[in-house]
Amino acid sequence: MDYKKIDEYVLQLVERSTPERTAWNMEKIREGKPASWNYIDGCMLTALMEMERITGDGRYSRFVRACADHFVEEDGSIRTFKPEAHNLDDINEGRVLFDLYARTGEEKYRRAADFLRRQLDEQPRTPEGSFWHKAIYPNQVWLDGIYMAQPFYALHEKHFGKGDFSDTVSQIETVRARMFSKETGLYYHGYDASKTAFWADPDTGCSKNFWLRSLGWFAVALADLLDILPEGGGRDSLRTIFAALMASAARYADPDTGLYWQVPDQGGREGNYLETSGSAMLAYAMLKGARLGVLDKSYAAKGRKTFDGIVEKYLAFTQDGLDLGGICLVAGLGPEDNRRRDGSYEYYISEPVVRNDAKGVAPFVLAYTEIKRLTP
Repeated sequence: MDYKKIDEYVLQLVERSTPERTAWNMEKIREGKPASWNYIDGCMLTALMEMERITGDGRYSRFVRACADHFVEEDGSIRTFKPEAHNLDDINEGRVLFDLYARTGEEKYRRAADFLRRQLDEQPRTPEGSFWHKAIYPNQVWLDGIYMAQPFYALHEKHFGKGDFSDTVSQIETVRARMFSKETGLYYHGYDASKTAFWADPDTGCSKNFWLRSLGWFAVALADLLDILPEGGGRDSLRTIFAALMASAARYADPDTGLYWQVPDQGGREGNYLETSGSAMLAYAMLKGARLGVLDKSYAAKGRKTFDGIVEKYLAFTQDGLDLGGICLVAGLGPEDNRRRDGSYEYYISEPVVRNDAKGVAPFVLAYTEIKRLTP
């Protein structure tokens, strides 16, 4: 397969973007909201930095730096960041700060990383020690939040801390203990430690179903953490959890396309569909896991099949460039005043499916960087 047009596509997205309005943040565009420090752009900026590592093209990091500079003040404070929200999503964009500091030596990037790290010190926790997902979701752990916070947490500990990753490992082991389904080998989207949320099972505290993108977030977090953590220090535990998840997930791939279903264990059910973002995340995790040697080499072929399936099914060549479809815009659980988000099958298939949103584009680009490592 000729992938050259994908390089052009990613650069076109960068060239059509400014820090005030990125071409991939469909939520901001649809709602007409101003730019903010947010996980959607953060995912894409992380992907752009990976593109530069592979291609050596400085246009990627220049745009990342422009975005960071739009929000990061000299004292390390971050414009639009709301500490009182205790929102793990807002930690994610901080991942690019470590690269920017290493490249430039500018202290504001380290100060901003320290600022976000202090936010984790103040993040409310469940009685078991896990971060709440947000202040508006008390005692709730979502798979999404593992990706949003833990790779940043580990990077800070690696670069500026004492190399103690025990808190990260412990929180992931709690996810394994509380949110894992022995029947399917998958993980539920959310868990309420208090077992009182309207969507939570009163006995287990877990949500009703599995959501593909949340599984993808979790898989990507584990793959990235296995690239950050040194041997020892809990890495073996994460490796075991990751390998088991990938083995289970692979069973649910569509045999024809290699893609995965929006509700992954109910493939073919009316209303269910093969979804881009979560499929790209699992492809990236499998490709990276194989490259790191924490998964069998056969997973590289599985990941590549999924990536090629996305290209075949959802990537269209147009006069304006490329167009990536099949992306679930958003899904969540609650809060109390939004009972439509109840974790039911009907809920997950009801959310809008959009094109070119960063929650699909960024994982697609991340998976592409792993493809490029296989075929430079």
